[in-house]
Amino acid sequence: MATAANLPPAVAEEPALGVERASATHGSRKTRHRPGNTELRAKASLPLTVLMWLIAALYALPLLWFLLSSFKPGSELFSYPLSMIPREWTFQGFVDAWERVDFAQYFLNTATVSIVTTVLTVFFSACTGYALAKYNNRGTRLFFVCILATTMLPTEVILNPTFSVIRDLGLYNSLAGIIVPSVLTATGVFMFRQFFLTVPDDLLHSARIDGAGELAIFFRIMLPLSKPILFTLAIFSFQWRWNDYIWPLIVLNDPKWYTLQVALRSIVGAENIDWPVLLGASVISLLPLVLVFFVFQKYVLNADVSAGLKD
Repeated sequence: MATAANLPPAVAEEPALGVERASATHGSRKTRHRPGNTELRAKASLPLTVLMWLIAALYALPLLWFLLSSFKPGSELFSYPLSMIPREWTFQGFVDAWERVDFAQYFLNTATVSIVTTVLTVFFSACTGYALAKYNNRGTRLFFVCILATTMLPTEVILNPTFSVIRDLGLYNSLAGIIVPSVLTATGVFMFRQFFLTVPDDLLHSARIDGAGELAIFFRIMLPLSKPILFTLAIFSFQWRWNDYIWPLIVLNDPKWYTLQVALRSIVGAENIDWPVLLGASVISLLPLVLVFFVFQKYVLNADVSAGLKD
């Protein structure tokens, strides 16, 4: 029987050439069909894309008007006809907001509360979520249900008992009185628990076999894996604390401890409102939130739960 080794070179190469031609033909068919499918999908998604842009424009229009109004002088804010673009650009509102009010102190107070609370919230939520996900028993399930039940209560319901506890602890009229009640949130615990449930237990068993302790597993394996949830909760927590108004208004009595939101309310007088100063201060107060979002958003969608596991 003839083999490929005994055949002439031209004959021996024919099957390989045939395979190459077939694969090339198959690839060309894929290439021919791909653009058609892409164009079809693009046409199908066009109405939805237009709708999304319209909704985004509706939401962006008031924000854009607010930002541009901060560059207008007071005489132009309510002049008729109204215009979105300032006729006379000025930065005096920002300068007055920073100098006339003790804005630097309020800014520092808010930054301190937001950063400290965010760090503690992320850490304790991660610890609690990990315990509820990987040390599952009847007691932990009941504890998790109790934590979720707190989300069904309006904030106004628990203001009175929370204030009584803070006052009895001697934390009234201090930044610690704002930080302590906000350290652990049901939302953060729920986010971490649901994420840790998706991490395979085989990863933990492998680490224990290699001699890793529970603290090493949590800090060196689980926390790095939960980076997307960690940064997502950090963004939310920073935003919540930076924009918090009701609780600082209740706890703080001395103006030197005021946060930005309480200070902005103090700019509004009983009869007269200095709109350029109020708008300039409001825009300045938004800048840290925008900065935090753009810095940490790239980490939110990067998750690799199966890292370290073999197929």
